[in-house]
Amino acid sequence: MPSGPSTAARTPFVLLVVVLLGGGLITLLLLNSSLNEGSFKLSELKRKTTELTDQEQELQRDVDQRSAPDALQRRARELGMVPGGNPAFLGPDGAVRGVPGKATAPPPPPPSPPPATTPPASPAASATPAAPTAPITSVAPQPSTTPGR
Repeated sequence: MPSGPSTAARTPFVLLVVVLLGGGLITLLLLNSSLNEGSFKLSELKRKTTELTDQEQELQRDVDQRSAPDALQRRARELGMVPGGNPAFLGPDGAVRGVPGKATAPPPPPPSPPPATTPPASPAASATPAAPTAPITSVAPQPSTTPGR
């Protein structure tokens, strides 16, 4: 039985199949590595996007707080600005409507008296409750820092 020629004919076919399988495995390995690299880049970009979104929201809150009417009024007073007087308007025909008025500063608030101090209580006075001797002053509420939308 001659088995030599049929074995020689199968050798190129077997080598071709092995090369194709090896090439396919290498291609899959390269494709998988490329996809993993893209996945890492995507997760990094998502993290960066989250950080930038948080920063944007923080800056928007800061802008909202600073642009609130009470904050603008407080800052204008710190800069020495005063409310404007009566405005005058120009009509489309060039006519002046209203009488302009001069802006004047409101009078400054009177200085508050220093708080009264009470002398230390004696041991005999601590036995009976005493009425408060210092005047009670009311404290004006502070404006809210939360922007009102």
